[in-house]
Amino acid sequence: MNRSLVITAIGADRPGIVNELTEVLLNAGLNIQDSRMSVLGGEFAVMLLVTGNDTSIDALNQQKDSLFTSLNLNVLIKPTTSSSDNDQFARYKIAVEGMDNPGIVHKLARYLSQHSINIVNMQTDSNHAPHTGTPMFTVNMLVDIPSGQIIEQVESDFAAVCDELSMDVEFKAAI
Repeated sequence: MNRSLVITAIGADRPGIVNELTEVLLNAGLNIQDSRMSVLGGEFAVMLLVTGNDTSIDALNQQKDSLFTSLNLNVLIKPTTSSSDNDQFARYKIAVEGMDNPGIVHKLARYLSQHSINIVNMQTDSNHAPHTGTPMFTVNMLVDIPSGQIIEQVESDFAAVCDELSMDVEFKAAI
């Protein structure tokens, strides 16, 4: 029976880091099921969901300090279970865009939390508008909305939050 681990790692960005990390996992007999990788500032950050048999998992846990020290990565490894698809939720994509200002992510997350809406995935980005140079901010989320909620009301209320932030929002069912 396969077990699952979530591995998070961070270290100075450099060419070849993904190659080296995935080679360690492959040599340990682990399979990458899901991953998120990004360069934030000058740091490489990765989150991986890996699966493997007991022998592979135990071998990685026993060697993790030396393996990840050689890669120059700070690592956290945590056992997890596979998530199951749940019919009690409707999955939606939300895209928010507007002028950057402090507190955007918090205010959006607060609304979602207050309505028991789970953020499954979130990516934010800041850049400058092409002609004006105005600081712009985008938020792309994948959320699970409890099936008992009226989607149109959630969408309307969330749009009101975005309006208060002078942000545009696009809300659509995930396929």
